[in-house]
Amino acid sequence: MITFLGIDAGTTALKAALFDLDGRLLALDRQEYALFTPSPAVVELDAEAYWQACCRAVRAVVERAGVRVEEIASLCISSQGETLVPVDGAGTPTRPAIVWLDNRAVEEARLVGSRFDAEELYHTTGQPEVTPTWPAPKILWIKRNEPEVFARSARFLLLEDYLLQRMTGQFVTEYGLQTSSLLLDIRNKRWWQPMLDFVGVLPERLGRLMEPGAAVGPLSREGAAALGLSTRTLAVTGAMDQAVGAVGAGNVVPGIVSETTGGALAILATLDRPLFDPQRRVPCHYHARQSTYCLLPWGQTAGMAFKWLRDQFFPLEAEAARAEGRDPYDVMTAQAAQVPAGSDGLVVLPHLEGATCPEFNPAAKAVFYGATLRHTRAHLARGVMEAVAYMLKRNLDIVEQLGVGVTEIRSMGGGARSDLWLQIKADVLQKPVAAVAVEEAACLGAALLGATATGHFASLDAGVARMVRLREPVQPDPANADVYAQSYVRYLELYERLAPMFRAQEDG
Repeated sequence: MITFLGIDAGTTALKAALFDLDGRLLALDRQEYALFTPSPAVVELDAEAYWQACCRAVRAVVERAGVRVEEIASLCISSQGETLVPVDGAGTPTRPAIVWLDNRAVEEARLVGSRFDAEELYHTTGQPEVTPTWPAPKILWIKRNEPEVFARSARFLLLEDYLLQRMTGQFVTEYGLQTSSLLLDIRNKRWWQPMLDFVGVLPERLGRLMEPGAAVGPLSREGAAALGLSTRTLAVTGAMDQAVGAVGAGNVVPGIVSETTGGALAILATLDRPLFDPQRRVPCHYHARQSTYCLLPWGQTAGMAFKWLRDQFFPLEAEAARAEGRDPYDVMTAQAAQVPAGSDGLVVLPHLEGATCPEFNPAAKAVFYGATLRHTRAHLARGVMEAVAYMLKRNLDIVEQLGVGVTEIRSMGGGARSDLWLQIKADVLQKPVAAVAVEEAACLGAALLGATATGHFASLDAGVARMVRLREPVQPDPANADVYAQSYVRYLELYERLAPMFRAQEDG
């Protein structure tokens, strides 16, 4: 039996999954790692921890599936974006990885922003703003603050690049992951030399650029031995996790939009060409599908807000649910289901850690507006779920204003487990919402890219047709259209009225 390995290198854990040609999940393993956060601005991890987690997860999956390693045709990685791993000429890290959450490079981001015209930067890299998160400011921070590390670093890799190097011995990277580095010209698919010059790196100090879903080569003897695999397994380039997850959801052609409600909210609208918002509200990325692009707006807090609500307002219920072997979120959603659409006038802004697309306001705060004596914790739970749906609609409205048709929504992440949340989203959007049958969509998308690269499918589209399955779409309830339309208007007005207060609080 021919099988395909998909790896999802996430922020706090790495997952490995093995699939067959029909997209059936044969085995799954998850290995966690603890981030080092000595201050709110600094988030690091020893890069070796990523590699060891990868080795443990792959070995566990192979053992559980009971397959012969010679039958594993390919291995492909879905990766978190923006995590920087400087290495020497042998591929050994010269310092801990600077995780994407790290925000130390504030001054370097300011320098980049002052050097490059915002319109030029957006239309070259696809990123509407410069933040400390992006790898270009991080590299510049190392150059300015750790000159000895900068000098010893032969390469500045991203996480997928580092793992592929450990697997194959090759220094490669791909367009999808590099989109948010500020180092790539996404339209011409080449390094953006003015930015490389500004941060002080030659192209030779980065990976060799490739397409997503392209064959890197067979695993090296050292890589195969560490992973417990065979050198017959082909390593394949992946892409950023949201783009690979879109492949796992079958979102590879225009008209389909996938949304992931995990800790954050990520939305991906597939495009056949680059598209830029005149108001610079939405990032444009290179897709995991070759010669394809996507709009990728996202919201800072989604499931994270629901988790905060669980921990702060439902601690006893959560403890009791765990003791009974139940999911605490099921208790919350069961209560929320008893509240009518619109939460009896309660409107929530879910911005517990600032607002991103399309507001880009780090000073924004969460707000529970319209509460009365008749409102309960159940209203708070439903209000947060509705707020995430409004955030989704806010960004999809912009996508459609840019001329991108949205005919179908495909849902992934932990939020897709909740039938209530899927129904709320369908009702707010007044569009069908279908959850992906395989919850680990990023792992499935990586396996699908690998299966296509090894020639088991004539095209990615053919692979999607065979390997991707959806649950029955949730249809919008027309009876809730008016109440949600009115509540959505209040959601927008609430933010606009409070935005000056948020800014004044930050300035003060």
